[in-house]
Amino acid sequence: MVGPVKSRSLTPAPRRVKLRKSQVSSLKFHGSSVKASDLRRETSDFRPEPIKKTRVAEEIADRIRVLILDGTLPPGRPLPGERLLAARFGVSRGSIRDAFRMLETIGLLETRHGQGTFPRELDVTGLVAPLASILTYRRDLREELLDVRRMFEPAVARAAAARVTEDDLADLQRILETQRRKLKAGGSTLMEDTAFHSVLARATRNRVVMRIMETLNDLLVESRKLTLKQKGRPERSIRGHEAVVAALRRRDPDAAARAMHTHIDQIAEVLRRTSNAHDR
Repeated sequence: MVGPVKSRSLTPAPRRVKLRKSQVSSLKFHGSSVKASDLRRETSDFRPEPIKKTRVAEEIADRIRVLILDGTLPPGRPLPGERLLAARFGVSRGSIRDAFRMLETIGLLETRHGQGTFPRELDVTGLVAPLASILTYRRDLREELLDVRRMFEPAVARAAAARVTEDDLADLQRILETQRRKLKAGGSTLMEDTAFHSVLARATRNRVVMRIMETLNDLLVESRKLTLKQKGRPERSIRGHEAVVAALRRRDPDAAARAMHTHIDQIAEVLRRTSNAHDR
């Protein structure tokens, strides 16, 4: 993937695109006819450098992505039309269409019939869903996600041990009891496994941590389904959770972090064995 532009504002193109009068009369920008002087004034802040003829659509998509993320192209305002963008980037309209399709696929653009193409409001669910699907098939990414968990979740447990309330502990205890009951009945404990980590994040009293944990939980659904099917895994999961809760009750941050790290290492071992079995 071509890297993003180096600054938040786009640098001027080496040369302007000159339009004949007949082109100006038919050119539309944001849904209305404009004069050449109006066009220059209205697009003075939108002058990307021409694209080299290698991986054209990918580079266009990457530049537009940066403009969406930094707010230059805000939601609610249509993008310039294909003809104008093609002229500004120095590429064909087909390359612009290909770039639009890429950005629509990852949820950054949407096409509204009769209105144009718009940046979408950034929504974590829309961004997470494609990655969650990829993680199902990419072992290397699953391992990297586990590495993220090793970095993040012991730190969450450590913070939670210093800030946990009696209500948090009561909720965690109820989750553990439900896990045991479902396990005894032969049911799935997927929901309780997810809920445990959500309540733990809540105990940090940090809204950013809670939001990150929500995203992690969304990404982990498939791997949790996989690991919890393995013989003995649900029991080990409960024991791992119990060790974390015991450390929280003692308000022992170091013990809570160690217990969470051990819990994630056990998950990683199960996933490795499962992957090796599938490769045979």
